[in-house]
Amino acid sequence: MSEYQYYEFLAVDRPLDDRQLAEVRALSTRARITATSFVNEYHWGNFRGDPNRMMGRYYDAHLYLANWGTQRIMLRLPRGLLDIDVARDYCVGDQVMAWTTGEYLVLDLTSEDEDGDFDPDAVAPMSAIVGVRAELAAGDLRPLHLAWLAGYGTAEADDYAVDRNADQELEPPVPPGLATLTAAQRALADFLRVDDDLLAVAAQTSAPLAETTDVTGQLAAWVQDLPVAEKDRLLLRIVEDPAVTVRAEMLRRFHGAYRTPLAAPPRRTVADLLDAAARRRGDRERQVAARRAEQQARRHKARSLAREKRIDELARDEEATWSRIDAMIATRKPIEYDAAVALLTDLQTLAEREGRGDIFTQRSQALRHTHARKPRLIERLDRAGV
Repeated sequence: MSEYQYYEFLAVDRPLDDRQLAEVRALSTRARITATSFVNEYHWGNFRGDPNRMMGRYYDAHLYLANWGTQRIMLRLPRGLLDIDVARDYCVGDQVMAWTTGEYLVLDLTSEDEDGDFDPDAVAPMSAIVGVRAELAAGDLRPLHLAWLAGYGTAEADDYAVDRNADQELEPPVPPGLATLTAAQRALADFLRVDDDLLAVAAQTSAPLAETTDVTGQLAAWVQDLPVAEKDRLLLRIVEDPAVTVRAEMLRRFHGAYRTPLAAPPRRTVADLLDAAARRRGDRERQVAARRAEQQARRHKARSLAREKRIDELARDEEATWSRIDAMIATRKPIEYDAAVALLTDLQTLAEREGRGDIFTQRSQALRHTHARKPRLIERLDRAGV
């Protein structure tokens, strides 16, 4: 496959204005550009724009694919919705990075796999992944933990992916619900190539998500109890700012008020996680191999029983079978040759079982002599050991 690169940018909170549209159109004459999206594919050459700068100035999400194995997703949130220090707890080398630009925080998540087969149609699209942005804004840190796992999963496969001294670093805080990912989080995990065994090990210390039976009633009560001045300030912000940003901030505060604090589980080292994932993978592969061997044994036994039954049926009228063989060979058709050789193989087994191998040998040699000028038949007999 020739070189291939795919760039997609998405504006979520607000569309680009006319000036911004003119600026991004100046970066590419071939891109499909609307007020909320920018999509371009390259089979040669490179994009003239800088994705980092475009994320800082125009867009809330960016997805990048390259056929040499690079997959990258960038997400931009208002700084008030995700603390940079919290995000940095989950950073891993060049695979997971976070920085601020103006009023925004940008997450930059990358996965590399130079040895994998590239199929752009098999990669989760932007629409499947971008939902994690709203989840992060609402205080759900599972997407960050998935990115951290992806970074160190790469380290397990590539000794040079990160500093090997990092093996003794502690895992960041484990968010609840790692064992029950949302659809967007599952898409992100697949996009970043998170190892399923590593994810399962990480989820062992992840508390289940708290279940709330009356979210609507609790939310209504929480809003009612807000001070009037606070309500006025929030209403003004909804008018002046993107309402989705205010909504995310309010939901974060609401969940913080009603969420029961959980005791932090003991933190494991990177080496602990990787070793446990390797053991789990080994156990699973051994179980799969054992099941496969058991299935093969059952199939082999079934084939043996079927052949025994078939040979018993041949024993009832062996001469009729020799006549069928002669008729099949007379057709000179390859498919009939195959059927004749199969019957001869069964007759040979029958003769050996009954101690009449010498008689079968005489008859098969006579058959070879009779049909010596049929090379395709003789070749099949040789292959079958008849």
